[in-house]
Amino acid sequence: MFLKAVCTIGVFFSALHCSAQTSFAGSWEGKLNIGTTIRLVFNIKDTTDNNLYSTMDSPDQAAMDIACSHTVAKEDSIFITTLGGRAKYSGKKIDGNYILGEFRQNGHKLTLDLKKTDKAITLNRPQTPKPPFEYISEDVVYHNEPNNIQFGATITIPHGAGPFPAVLMITGSGQQNRDEELFGHRPFAVIADYLTKKGYIVLRVDDRGIGKSTGEFSGATSEDFKNDAIVSLNYLRSRKEVDQKKIGLMGHSEGGMIAPMIAVEDKGVDFLVLLAAPGVPCLQLNEEQLAALFEKSGVKKESTDEYLELYEKMVKSSLKTDDKEEFRKQVNKEVTEWRAKTPSYVVLETTNISDNRSQEKFVDGIVNKLSDPWYKYLISYNPQPTLRKLSCKVLALNGEKDIQVLPGSNLVGVKECLDKSHSPEHETLELKGLNHLFQSCKTCSFQEYAQLEETFSPTALAAISDWMDKNVK
Repeated sequence: MFLKAVCTIGVFFSALHCSAQTSFAGSWEGKLNIGTTIRLVFNIKDTTDNNLYSTMDSPDQAAMDIACSHTVAKEDSIFITTLGGRAKYSGKKIDGNYILGEFRQNGHKLTLDLKKTDKAITLNRPQTPKPPFEYISEDVVYHNEPNNIQFGATITIPHGAGPFPAVLMITGSGQQNRDEELFGHRPFAVIADYLTKKGYIVLRVDDRGIGKSTGEFSGATSEDFKNDAIVSLNYLRSRKEVDQKKIGLMGHSEGGMIAPMIAVEDKGVDFLVLLAAPGVPCLQLNEEQLAALFEKSGVKKESTDEYLELYEKMVKSSLKTDDKEEFRKQVNKEVTEWRAKTPSYVVLETTNISDNRSQEKFVDGIVNKLSDPWYKYLISYNPQPTLRKLSCKVLALNGEKDIQVLPGSNLVGVKECLDKSHSPEHETLELKGLNHLFQSCKTCSFQEYAQLEETFSPTALAAISDWMDKNVK
């Protein structure tokens, strides 16, 4: 979804055991302030050899039962380390129910006080479909023989004789499973359930390298993901239950950029449903996204504008070379020059740079991000020429509160392009009160995605099915 990583504290850990004391056994819950408040729970257990074993839950990030690598108790103190030492917790018990301590990760030290709890942590996701289903749900595997990639997917088919109209779903950015699962939300499963009950076949697919799909995700670009989706489209066409004249694509975020790329090459695509799709050059989209996120964080517009001046220079430098070390030197030079002319408070609130060491850390992060082949492809891509070449039916939706693909520019851009295209029927809708994931939001911040129980707005589901019933069925 263009921001490839949602604000996480790091969640991939594994297990070892160390010396222990039984008084720490149990579940301990605390709140960590990382700009927003997230809950952390350490579940500490005794082992048969008198050691301690811990798992960690981060329920607001939908990360549960994560094994910790090292747990040691010494008198009234506890020390927990995650895999590779990326995060550490240390605390001191002050009575039977409280531990006062701190959480360290990536050079940051945050207060994390814990309270003993007997409450089981669960994530309430009421829209997630549960069997028995009112339709056929079949897990399938198929292959892209030339590249030796296997794809795992779920196809849902209405009961009845058919053939039925069909839609292939294409995920947003980052490595996504077939349900586009994030924070316990499974939006593609929710959409597939809704549409299949309405009489549509839906195919949803694991991205390469996740779930039942093979292939290398690292280093792949939107062009590669487009080719993967074409394999899935051909599989959908191979199913006898599918109405061959009524096959469409539904893409979210980056998937909404990929779907038109396929449709201009394949005139057999009957319709597109674009969910928060880019409608302006992706560099512009990315800068607007950064500005919106800064605004949500309380950064003044003047500070944001000064940072975006630097950011655009760094992006343009990344496109001029494939030599990572050369690029690193150029970025370091640009940051140094920018710091020299920029008020220190602006530098600090936009980059967290306060000294040479923090500058080095910032530069490393920027170089790794902007050197990524996926990012370089994306940032240089302009979706508008492709949108203007479309000749199929199109529905484009954006949430009014989307701060990742802003509707004010992108939905307008999509409409302007479609008006100049050969699309026989197209409609753009901005849906009130919805975020990038099409949830009914409150603060509408990036961090709120995990906190909301709604997975996908019923208003958005109805808008999709109403349009498809009118223009596809």
